[in-house]
Parts: sequence; structure tokens; C-alpha cells
Amino acid sequence: MRSKREETSHRGRFVPIAVLITATIVFAVWALVLHHHNLAVFIVGHYVETLALLPTLTLLGLLTVIVTIDAYIRPDLRRTMRIIIAVVFSMVIRDHLEYQLMIGEPRPQLRTLVAIYGYAVRPVALVLFMRMIAPQKRLWWAWALVGVNAAVYLTALFSDVCFHISHDNHYISGPLSSTSFYIGAILFICYIVMTIRVFEPKTRRETWLPVLMFELIIGALALDFNTYDFDYPITYLTIAIVIDCVINYICLHLQFVREHEQALQAEQRIQIMMTQIQPHFLYNSLTVIQELCRSDPAQAEAATVQFANYLRGNMDALQTNAPIPFAQELEHTRQYLALEEMRFEDKLTVRYDIQCESFVLPILTLQPIVENAVRHGVRGNADGRGEVVIATRETPDCYEITVKDNGPGFDPEKQQREQGSSHVGIQNVRQRLAQMCGGELTIKSIPGAGTCVTIALPKEENRR
Repeated sequence: MRSKREETSHRGRFVPIAVLITATIVFAVWALVLHHHNLAVFIVGHYVETLALLPTLTLLGLLTVIVTIDAYIRPDLRRTMRIIIAVVFSMVIRDHLEYQLMIGEPRPQLRTLVAIYGYAVRPVALVLFMRMIAPQKRLWWAWALVGVNAAVYLTALFSDVCFHISHDNHYISGPLSSTSFYIGAILFICYIVMTIRVFEPKTRRETWLPVLMFELIIGALALDFNTYDFDYPITYLTIAIVIDCVINYICLHLQFVREHEQALQAEQRIQIMMTQIQPHFLYNSLTVIQELCRSDPAQAEAATVQFANYLRGNMDALQTNAPIPFAQELEHTRQYLALEEMRFEDKLTVRYDIQCESFVLPILTLQPIVENAVRHGVRGNADGRGEVVIATRETPDCYEITVKDNGPGFDPEKQQREQGSSHVGIQNVRQRLAQMCGGELTIKSIPGAGTCVTIALPKEENRR
């Protein structure tokens, strides 16, 4: 049963949706039933303002709702994203207000206040973007720059050192009029650097996002400078920042997907280790070592070393994310087979036909397949005797690994119908091969003729 706090949280999450739907219905009724003619006249008379503001405000409104109902964003990041949206919304309103003051009757004092707010708030948005990238950092130096920037422009209330609005409504810049531009440039460069550093090597393709943001901001600034003599209701920089809000939201989801994938990989590694270290194998191996301690201490010592190496290989699976060289995986498999050969003596025969090994594969890929060949293949024969063949070969397109046994075999389709799915260990191997190397695992088995498992690793994926 959900707690009252959870119910309140879910209820609060849908409040903005209800408000938005209600406002939309009220506006639709007002526009279509009561004032449709007046609204049409207003839109035609203010076409430029409507064209500039409506898409921007709509995008911010939709982004607000999406961020509010998105349960996959961390609460602290959601809170920061809401603050960013509120700041950007105030920038849109400020731009429109300044536009009205520019084309309307001269109001120098009010226009000065509006201009001061615009110059002061732009660096705030950049610092909030930085906080989204690194929420654990205080960023005191960035907030200090924001404070210095605001203090510089506040001098416009009593001095012309930064800028002033003349009585005939003209903007006149002063020596420090570009302070916001330089401080914003410093913060933006730091933001880009922080964003790129966050991405791990395996996610380098995501660096196009900060590059896109950089191009948007630079392009917007260039357009604003080149159209400075024209009056328009919203600056290109504000539009670019609105788009950057959407890009940051995309970054949040990519971050969630990456963290979720890492958590799944960690859980999968634990499952692999626990699956492969079978209790019966541990018990049988220790029993063999115990017997060898009495009959052949030297061989018992060698078996103990092999057993330790085998366990170390399984423990390494908890620390390894990337594929490993085939030679390393083969050595781990040899350690396992050496213990089994000590246990079954001449009943188990192992042959190796290794024609190539200059490729990589996920850890604990070969060993569970070989273990199945021993347990269900060799040990499945009536006399408990059998042979396992491990072979590799290189084709023009891929590297192939085959594990064959001369056991009793089985009907794959019948086994799948009876068990509902493939063996957990083999299914795990198949998934990791596909995810990490683009590889495929196929099983061919004929009752009474043995089983052959083939792993195909594409060369194109193996070079990455």
C-alpha cells in the first residue's frame, strides 16, 4: 500500500496538468465563443509579437508539465529545472516588455529597470545550467561573477558608466556596457567544458549536445548584434536559451538511461558470478583437493592454485565492464577444466583447436558454455565418459568459437517448450554477447549425436 506522502506527491504531480487543461479550456471558450473576432483582429494586428512569443511560451509550458510528471528525474535536478524554466520565462516576458517600451512612449526609468534585469538574469541561467551538469558542486565562483555582473548594471540607476536611457528613449552604452557579454562568455565556456567532462569515453557520441548548444548561443549572439538597430519582441539569445532548456532535459534523460544501464550491468555481473560459482562445483572441487592432500600433496597444491585462480576469474567479473581478450577467458576456462579433469580423471577428454585469439569478448562467456558441455554432455552419457572440443577460427567477417561435446544431445525446440525459456546461464551469455560485442550464440544439438555451441563475433564490432 502506498503511503500518504507518495499519494500526495502523485497528486501534486498532476496539479500543473489540471491547471493547464483548465486554462486551455477557458481560453478556447473565450476565444471561440465570446471574443473570436476581437482575437483575430489582435493576432493580425500583432502578428510579429504573436509569431515570436506563442511558440516560445508554448514550448516552456509543455516542458514545465513534462518535467513535473517525469518520475525518472532526480528531485534536486527537477527542482533546478523548474527554476531554470521560471528564469527563462521571465526573460521572455522581459524581452516583450522592453520591446513595448522601445516602440511606445518614452519611459526611461522603467526601461532602465527592465534592461538591468535582462543583463543581470542571463548569467543566472548559465549558472543554473552548470548546476544541472554538476549538482554536487557549490559553484561559488560562478555565483560571485553573477553578483559582480548585477552590481555593475545596477550602477545604471545613478550613473552612466554602464548604460543609460535618454529622455527621447534611446539606449546609450557606457564603458562597462559589455560586462554581461564577457562574464556570460566565461560562464558559457566553463559550462561547455564541464558538460564534455561529464561524458565517459563510451558516451562520446553524446558530446554533440554541448556542441549544438554552443552553436545556438553563438549564432543567437551574432544575430542579436547584427540586428541591434531593429525592434523585435524577443531576442534570439532568449530563444536559444529556451531551446537549450529542451536540450538539457534530453541530457537529463540520457543521464538517467546511462545510470540505469550501469546499475543493470552491476546487477548482471553479480548474477553472472553467483550463477557460475555453483555450490556443487565448489563442494566437489574441495573434496578432490581434500583427497589429493592424502594421496598426492604436490598435486593438491597445484589443484589449490588452480581453484584459487578459478575463483579469482569469477570475482573479476564484478569489476569488469568492458570485453576482455579471448586469451584471458580461455585461461580461466582452462583452470575450470583442469579441476574437472582431476575430478573425473580419464573419463573427461578435452581438446583445443585454437587457430586465432586476437579478439575480445565479454568476461565469463566461454566458461559457462564449457561447463554445460561437461555437466549435460559428457556426464550425461551412460558411462560418464566423453570429449569436449574447444575451437576458434577466423572468417572474413567474424571470429567464431565452437564448443562441441559427444554427449546424448537434446531437442532444442522440445526443451524450450518444456522449460519455457533457454537455460539462464546461456541466455545471460547470449544477451551480453549481443549488447557488448554485437555477437550471436547458436546451439545445434541432435539427440544421440551431441551438441555444438557456436559464438560469432563480428569483426567490425570487435575493432571498437
